Amino acid sequence: MKALVRKRARITRVRAAQHLLAASAAANAEAQVDQLETNAAKLASLRDSLTLPVGPVSGAALQNRGELALRLDNARHGLSGAIASAKATAEQKVAERLEACQRQESAAKLDARAVQALTEWTEARMAASFRPKLAKTSEGND
Repeated sequence: MKALVRKRARITRVRAAQHLLAASAAANAEAQVDQLETNAAKLASLRDSLTLPVGPVSGAALQNRGELALRLDNARHGLSGAIASAKATAEQKVAERLEACQRQESAAKLDARAVQALTEWTEARMAASFRPKLAKTSEGND
């Protein structure tokens, strides 16, 4: 019975560690999504900042700004696939974290039931082994 309790306690510790790892992986995946979205927003703001100054502008400067704007747009659009992939990965990691949480809670309940069963078994055994000593009557000393 004690071995069962130790086994369930070990399973509970392992499931808790698995939940922590899953939560860490989910947090990292969400941070990756946030970072990619921030980078896309920075590229968009850089693209928007390429305004032409008021006054005469040379054709070379206009061409350079246009090419830079095109490259920034391409980079931002290239991030959209990475962002979608990162979001899918983050959703998967969140689902794995929830599953790990459920397994951890299940293991904790099993551990609690095993401890309760051990306690009841120990109490029953102690009660069964307790035999009150009967007082000896002195029949021959009357």
